[in-house]
Amino acid sequence: MRVGESNSRLSATATTWVVAAGVFVVNLDLFIVNVAMPAMGTSFHHASLSSLSWVLNAYAIVFAALLVPAGRLADRAGHRRGFLLGLGVFTAASALCALAPGVGWLVAARILQAAGAAALMPTSLALLLAATPAERRSQAVRGWAAIGGIAAGLGPVLGGLLVAADWRWVFLVNLPVGAAALAVGARLLPDVRPDQRGPLPDLAGAALLTLGIGALALGLVKARDWGWSSAGVIGTLAASAVLAGCFLLRSARHPAPVVELPLLRIRAFAVASGASLLFSVGFAAMLLTSVLWCQQVWGYSAMRTGLAIAPGPLLVPPLTLATGRVVHRFGPARVAAFGCLVFGIGTLWWATALETRPNWAAGLLPGMLVTGLGVALALPTLVGAAATALPPHRFATGSAVTTMARQTGSVLGVALMVTLLGSPATAQAALHAFRHGWTATAVAALLGAAACLLLPRPAVAAPAAAARTAQDRQQEPQRG
Repeated sequence: MRVGESNSRLSATATTWVVAAGVFVVNLDLFIVNVAMPAMGTSFHHASLSSLSWVLNAYAIVFAALLVPAGRLADRAGHRRGFLLGLGVFTAASALCALAPGVGWLVAARILQAAGAAALMPTSLALLLAATPAERRSQAVRGWAAIGGIAAGLGPVLGGLLVAADWRWVFLVNLPVGAAALAVGARLLPDVRPDQRGPLPDLAGAALLTLGIGALALGLVKARDWGWSSAGVIGTLAASAVLAGCFLLRSARHPAPVVELPLLRIRAFAVASGASLLFSVGFAAMLLTSVLWCQQVWGYSAMRTGLAIAPGPLLVPPLTLATGRVVHRFGPARVAAFGCLVFGIGTLWWATALETRPNWAAGLLPGMLVTGLGVALALPTLVGAAATALPPHRFATGSAVTTMARQTGSVLGVALMVTLLGSPATAQAALHAFRHGWTATAVAALLGAAACLLLPRPAVAAPAAAARTAQDRQQEPQRG
């Protein structure tokens, strides 16, 4: 074997592992923190759920708003530099999260953590494709996407193990992984610079989006405390609408907007992104309520909670692998709609079967398995439908917009649950509140199912042609 060929294979292998490590910790962070929230509340002098919700929502809002701008900045500065900067910021912010003395400090550290994640995610796939031979790129993309499913499956169990020691370990666990990936990545990651020209990304538009989603979440979170008709709630919701309008106007005029509005004229992309947003409302609500129910109503430990809710997430990765064949036969509209419907049935099962007396095997487990099946059918189908509807030169930007829609849905799901759950004083009051929450979750899933039915059936040859064109475009920098 030639020395050059050996070095090339070493670089490709190192890139795969470094990218996988970075993507894993970012995805893990989306699931592991849910399990730790009750312990955080106790540590911070019994902080309210409305305050703690910003530990989740601040991260999701900033991650959604910065994803596209961070990707465009990395296109100018280089993907390796963008990835390493994002991983470094994420790792350092994880240490700050672990050291936070109060909720406010933790939320601030989570915002910084989200900024690092936003820089890391769009560059990770670009680096992986640059280091992978053309004939293996489709396999590399599937592996990159599967990392999120693995993190989702391991998140609840790993979170429970770490919280059993101290909730701060859910952030400290990122440090050795991040440090090792930085050390190896600085030496072996390829330096990919696909586009060093073009306009700067719209950071002001990202700020408008952040403030708009934040105002909407604030109005929903505080609706129970302030009252739906209060000046505070009406004012924040009105401010959110104004900010959203300003964001859309700016996106229509800026040469490098956060959301390229012409993409929304592509019916399949717009419908899939909208359905992803609705489904993510229910998905985030399901994750939060299942954790809170186990720990606050049934009195489970964090470890037991992680084990209790793990079967659903663990079901998703293997089922996702089989979803492609089902979509090919029945089409994305029917498969995604059926997945949303199944997910809603799972949450309705909880609303009817769960009682204040623990009944995991007959109550929680069936609903968890059914929701896991729904996620495996709906989420990858919607992501795939959005991606295959895009022209190849807009794949990266469009994928970021779809991710943004999912994160926005997560913010709304958490905020809605905070309002519906409140602070029940008795077990029966908690049961009543959670049943309302699970019913609302099912409604969001059913709305997502209705949106999915609007998806057009794609032409059979379109995905293959798009894949070939995308591969050719990835080869262009190497050919030059």
